[in-house]
Amino acid sequence: MLKKSDLMYDLPEELIAQHPPETRGTCRLMILNRKERTFSEVEFSRITDFISTDDALILNDTRVIRARLKGERVQTGGAVELLLLEKISPVLWKTMVKPGRSCRVGNVYSFDHTLQATVQEELQMGRALVKFSSQGNTEELIHREGTVPIPPYIKRPSDQLDNLRYQTVFAQKNGAVAAPTAGLHFTPEILKSIHNSGTSIDFLTLHVGPGTFQPLRNEILAENSMEEERFSVSSGTLSSLRNCRKRDGRIIAVGTTVTRTLESIDINSPNELSGSTSIFIHPPYQFKNVDVLLTNFHLPGSSLISLVGSFAGLDLIMKAYRKAIESKFMFYSYGDAMLII
Repeated sequence: MLKKSDLMYDLPEELIAQHPPETRGTCRLMILNRKERTFSEVEFSRITDFISTDDALILNDTRVIRARLKGERVQTGGAVELLLLEKISPVLWKTMVKPGRSCRVGNVYSFDHTLQATVQEELQMGRALVKFSSQGNTEELIHREGTVPIPPYIKRPSDQLDNLRYQTVFAQKNGAVAAPTAGLHFTPEILKSIHNSGTSIDFLTLHVGPGTFQPLRNEILAENSMEEERFSVSSGTLSSLRNCRKRDGRIIAVGTTVTRTLESIDINSPNELSGSTSIFIHPPYQFKNVDVLLTNFHLPGSSLISLVGSFAGLDLIMKAYRKAIESKFMFYSYGDAMLII
């Protein structure tokens, strides 16, 4: 019986990337061959060497919103932070409140004296439904006061560069509080090269939630679960997936968010699919729709390393991580990438 401790490894702090690479698309790419159990390394721009005409490359086009608001509780003056999770209406949001003890119905939070939020309903796990108000354009003020919610392991405030680089070049649909980080490496030029080779490039949407950063709570791996995240897959993407299968191509998932979405759906559906998924992938899991996985290097003891361990084999993944540490690959959101073939 697998345990959370089976997903642990020791990572030197200096290998946690604190900034994106100077130029997008120039990170290191580890090629992990599952059949041959081998590792090799190229620059990310050479990913085109490992993609064939018959394949389908699937990307997550969610867009990270300026979801972090820092202010104070009007009643006490104490510091408070809101993370915007889901827009219910232009002024009504589902949020995560820190500290959770300040999350009480009727509490009022102030942001730069121009914008306020009042708790309408307490939800579970530090979540709350809050209503914003202002003397101006409330939606514009929420956007102005919000900052990009870079991950907690990046030990610095977010800056203007994060507004650009903690966002994929193909981001379209607002709703994520974290970037689908495997997609951060692509440039328009790399995507154009893949497209020009004849490979199908298609999109789905999964709005990444805060659960992506939360550690597994239970030691027994199978006893864990994930928060629901909203997804949608167009009929065009579904058709492309089916055509890929017909021509014996490979479905290449760019990231764990794409993987979780694809493993939650029936690609034979003739109509657009939308809903939410809380799928937690852990060994042993038989993948039905994903053949190749592009991913970053993930936190020890996380749902993400559980997923990639399921895909490549946990022993092989842990060996790859040890190799990456020895070779001083950079880890996590702004770090290097791995292509599992």
